[in-house]
Amino acid sequence: MDAALDALRDALPDLRLLTDASELEHYGRDWTRRWTPAPCAIALPASVDEVVGIVHWAREHQIALVPSGGRTGLSGGAVAANGEVVISLERMNKVLAFDPVDRMLTVQAGIPLQLVQEAACAQGLQYPVDFAARGSCSIGGNIATNAGGIRVLRYGNTREWIAGLTVVTGAGEVLHLNKGLVKNSSGYDLRQLIIGAEGTLGIVVEAMLKLTAPPPPTQVMLLALPDFDAVLSAFSALRDGLRLEAFEFFTDVALKHVLAHGGQQPFDEDHPFYAVVEYAHESEADEVAALSLFEQGLESGWALDGVIAGSDAQAAQLWRLREGITESLARYTPYKNDVALRISALPAFLHEAERLIAEEYPQFEVVWFGHIGDGNLHINVLKPDDLPQADFLRDCERVTKLLAGLLARHGGSISAEHGIGLVKKPYLIGTRTAEEVAVMQGIKRVLDPDDIMNPGKIFD
Repeated sequence: MDAALDALRDALPDLRLLTDASELEHYGRDWTRRWTPAPCAIALPASVDEVVGIVHWAREHQIALVPSGGRTGLSGGAVAANGEVVISLERMNKVLAFDPVDRMLTVQAGIPLQLVQEAACAQGLQYPVDFAARGSCSIGGNIATNAGGIRVLRYGNTREWIAGLTVVTGAGEVLHLNKGLVKNSSGYDLRQLIIGAEGTLGIVVEAMLKLTAPPPPTQVMLLALPDFDAVLSAFSALRDGLRLEAFEFFTDVALKHVLAHGGQQPFDEDHPFYAVVEYAHESEADEVAALSLFEQGLESGWALDGVIAGSDAQAAQLWRLREGITESLARYTPYKNDVALRISALPAFLHEAERLIAEEYPQFEVVWFGHIGDGNLHINVLKPDDLPQADFLRDCERVTKLLAGLLARHGGSISAEHGIGLVKKPYLIGTRTAEEVAVMQGIKRVLDPDDIMNPGKIFD
């Protein structure tokens, strides 16, 4: 390996290459913290040419590569635990161009999402994909997992906002995909194939991002709800009566942890479920409609209480109750399930899943929250302090297998927005058929003939 790394240094003398133990540990893991990081080196290219050079070197020496963005993933997709070289794109973090006519921003893949949002705002526009990790996740990572977040209800997932990609394949070829075209029916859309591929087909190095007009003035409401059926009733009523920007739910258990982490109690008493709702608020008619719907909810029983933000600061406090959940749970090393179903299938699935989890996890605290508008549920199982990690993971994986079977019966997916990576790989069959997996494996053999691109992720 030392000789191979010397060859890489000779081939790319300007390449920044890290081998210190602390750096290998830092870049070799993501937020899962379940594998011991063990890369052999960290490459930090500054150009597309350097990425191409690294791929050609890796093919020649048969060394696996792990693409790395902000490493905020929760499925082990950016883990390097077997002597791989991590390719971190953090130095490729620039805005390359803005086209005001096409409303398009071209960026390098290592740029953080928050900087993209700020660049769009500086042009009087917005890049609307958004989630709590905006300050640390990268656009390349968002593309690799087709990230969704809190505004999918209004704007969709990442793939809706990618107008073009520049990709270095596992064969070392540079592909310029779609080139920003709105209409392009000239064969297969390889851009969409790369989105969500978790770096297993190639490395995204540049992206052309579609921008849109800034959102209308909005208002934020927090609802207290008696049960999950009421959550869906609230969503249906508010979706029909308001122009929803976001609709996020969480449980009393989730709120308890956020409050312990510094959040502010919104009500005088506890309630089983809560929903943060953001909606367009451009006129008095919008305010009247929202209040009328809330009153209907109280009368019909799907709402127990509610509060409407009286200022931007209070709106931020209400959103903090939802966006602060992941941070508040971090110390418990939670085991995370990220599942998706059709919205109509959610009630039946949730009732069965709650029974399953109560029976199989009686000793664990379980935190539910998610994006109701797109059918995405997050299930976080918290590790007791006195339970060894290996025992905790063994119990969780046993129940996840049962949960995957339940999802299959309800037509759901084991991964909504975090990817498959290493964590969900055993459960891919059930979400995908064997025939689909075989097609995916065939595509990988074409674009990554030596299996050097993030091998072992998604499937073997």
